[in-house]
Parts: sequence; structure tokens; C-alpha cells
Amino acid sequence: MVICALLFTVITYANAQQGGGRMGGTPEERTKRMVDLLTEKLKLSDDQQTKVTAIVTDQTKAMQKAREEAGDNRDGMREKMQTIMKDTDTKINAVLTDDQKTAYRAYLDERMKNRGQGGAMGGPGGNKN
Repeated sequence: MVICALLFTVITYANAQQGGGRMGGTPEERTKRMVDLLTEKLKLSDDQQTKVTAIVTDQTKAMQKAREEAGDNRDGMREKMQTIMKDTDTKINAVLTDDQKTAYRAYLDERMKNRGQGGAMGGPGGNKN
């Protein structure tokens, strides 16, 4: 039993170190996954994909910078992250059609619902504009 528990702990720790969550990986990989997901959910055109990729790339960089600057200040980091996510949502909404905006709001609502159930996914969230 002890060996199994130790093995489980080591595997869990190694997986966490490798970014073993759904949105783990390099910033480029996370950006690609988010854009692919939004393309599927919203039926983005090629032009919209290019614009959303730039928006999500900027978000990823801004979030990384916020993490680095925050240090141990979790509350400060949380506030910056929320601001970044709202800004991202506003920018994404600006490139969407009215039908896509409705689908995007539904996607965000579903994500927020899942977040409460432990099914959170990374990426933009929060602003319903």
C-alpha cells in the first residue's frame, strides 16, 4: 500500500511539473488549443482565426507577465488576471458576428458552470459583452 501511494505521488508530481493539465504545455500549444476550440465552437473564418490567435497570444504573454510580477501576492495576481480576461473577451467579441457573440456567451456561461464543478478550462472568461 505504501509503495502504491508513493508511486501515485511521484507520478502526480511529475505530471504537474510537465504542465499535465488540459491546458498545459507551451504558451504556443495553449494558444493553438484555445483557437482551435473557439474555431470549432464559433465557426471562425480564416481572418477571424488570425485575429483571435493574436488576441490569445497577447493574453498568454500578459498572464505570464502577471504571474511573474505577482510573486506571492495571489490577490493582486487574481485581479490582474481578471482584467486581462475581460480585455481578451472584449477584443474577441469585436471580431465576432452577432450569431458568434451569442455562441461565445453560451460557451463562457457553460465554462463558468463547469468551473464550479471542477471542470475549469484555461483561456478567456468573465466578460459577457
